Amino acid sequence: MTWEDLDAHLDKVPGTVSAYVGRLGAPPTWTRLPDATHYAASTMKVGVLVALHRAAEAGRLDLDRPIPVRNAFDSALPGAPRFANAQHYDNDDAVWARVGGTAPPRWLAERMIIRSSNLATNVLIGQVGLPAVAEAWAHAGARHSVTGRGIEDFAARDAGIDNLVTAADLAALLGGLARGAREPGPLASPAGCASMLDVLFAQEHREDLAAGLPEGTRIAHKNGWVRGIRHGAGVVFPDDAPPYAIVVCTTTDLADGGPTGEEVDDACRLIAEVSARVWASRHTLAG
Repeated sequence: MTWEDLDAHLDKVPGTVSAYVGRLGAPPTWTRLPDATHYAASTMKVGVLVALHRAAEAGRLDLDRPIPVRNAFDSALPGAPRFANAQHYDNDDAVWARVGGTAPPRWLAERMIIRSSNLATNVLIGQVGLPAVAEAWAHAGARHSVTGRGIEDFAARDAGIDNLVTAADLAALLGGLARGAREPGPLASPAGCASMLDVLFAQEHREDLAAGLPEGTRIAHKNGWVRGIRHGAGVVFPDDAPPYAIVVCTTTDLADGGPTGEEVDDACRLIAEVSARVWASRHTLAG
């Protein structure tokens, strides 16, 4: 397989497929429309995770001190009424069981990533604020990604305030965490980056990137989905080669798995296929 062959294969996919593959800290080996913007879906939750840890390291938040879990949030659109999440649109009943009570931010962050809880995400955005999430993207070196609102903030969405990502920016964010766990970097302390990686390693939604890897391969990743969207972004840690970043973003009719993302659809299979092809080339990636 050559990268040109892979591009030709993806040219046949309806919609837009973006990708980024490369060693950490090195120029990419292969990209495809790396700066094309896609609706972020749940990949924006990695930015929230980084903002949370940055706030904790700055002393603005205690990750282990419980905070209220309420299903009511301020809209990003000035003057709009508060909004709420719908439980049937979420992926984690464990967080909903805490509504009216409290939970530690560290636990909420884990549920936000490993089960992709929307409710946990909005509770945490309420703690750190959207400007802090924008700051996290900026410190990663992201150029085009925007987290403009919480999840299900439909008033803001309808006013054009949205959440966008690119393959290159997701690679910068996740690659920055992986590098930051080994040496001081701009996102968080090495201990903080390592803690975030541990959460990303525990990801339970494994239908796309992870499905293209041999069983037991370590991958720190986050995916995102709504109908018409499926993304996978992560860092793979082979036992026999240096780690590499891989991101595949798809805006396509092949993504018909629905809002909960539990169903394996053709977009999942496509991302898994790309992941498998990159794995097969892991020894020859540039850098």
